Amino acid sequence: MSKTTVLTGITTTGTPHLGNYVGAIRPAIDASRNHGVRPFYFLADYHALIKCQEPERVRQSTLEVAATWLALGLDTDNAVFYRQSDVPEIAELAWMLSCVTAKGLMNRAHAYKAAVQANQESGEADPDKGVTMGLFNYPILMAADILIFNAHKVPVGKDQIQHIEMARDIAGRFNHIYGEHFVIPEAVVSEETATLCGLDGRKMSKSYDNTIPLFVPEKQLRKLIMKIKTNSLEPGQPKDPDGCTLFGIYRAFATKEEVEALRQRYAEGAGWGEIKQFLFEYLNDHLTAARERYEALIQEPDRIERALLEGAEKARAHSQPFMKKLRGSVGIRGLAG
Repeated sequence: MSKTTVLTGITTTGTPHLGNYVGAIRPAIDASRNHGVRPFYFLADYHALIKCQEPERVRQSTLEVAATWLALGLDTDNAVFYRQSDVPEIAELAWMLSCVTAKGLMNRAHAYKAAVQANQESGEADPDKGVTMGLFNYPILMAADILIFNAHKVPVGKDQIQHIEMARDIAGRFNHIYGEHFVIPEAVVSEETATLCGLDGRKMSKSYDNTIPLFVPEKQLRKLIMKIKTNSLEPGQPKDPDGCTLFGIYRAFATKEEVEALRQRYAEGAGWGEIKQFLFEYLNDHLTAARERYEALIQEPDRIERALLEGAEKARAHSQPFMKKLRGSVGIRGLAG
């Protein structure tokens, strides 16, 4: 019986933070050890170019993201871990898919519609001002990422469900024209995925510049935690942990028993400075070993490069023969038969 293929992409536009870890990285690394499935994890550096035109930032982010996943224990024996740009069949398939994808389908993509709406609301005469073909065609490249490996399941956030639905539509259209080549993928949305708040109380996001980098040095970690916004309740006054950024971060790392113990300290009126110091010490203990592995990896980019190229070799063992078959199906093949 063949294994279920599960695929996850990580865009290389920033430094991984605590929110990325608890929301996506930690569950994916746990899943990488599941020998009952065939997991694919890739660094989406082509996708990064849609929003980021800073070459050094893309390169540095690729290094940091790869080092993070490896430092946290990604099982590269079981999982296929690769860089998107090292698998040229993905870009080739994206072109084939674009030739069967209706423009009307792309017109309905959330990111494109949001860009058009922003232009209209600002009074721009051209609704497409600033819209690149990369942004417009993003769902097709994402479909190629998924379909080149015939992924059965794609874990995504709620904001990405539409893209999986589009990949399903595109796969169905290609299959209708050229025969049954693609598995129709399914979106997997976890309702239990933790969402952390950042320094200012809003969702932790690079967009808000309110993140706590996962492997920031110890002194800087403490400084950032001390900056987290709280209310003005004095020490001795009972505090409500629900809705508190500090408590939310702690809950994402701690056991149920530890969480209940901290909840009691809130009720007893622990001061904000005390709670922040407690959170810092807890997180620092939790992250120290992985941080040391990360810092060692960052100093050995050749080691990371080898891991990615080995992953690409495994990925292409699937994508190359499949692309040869797809070429034949669309009529791109040798004339001698």
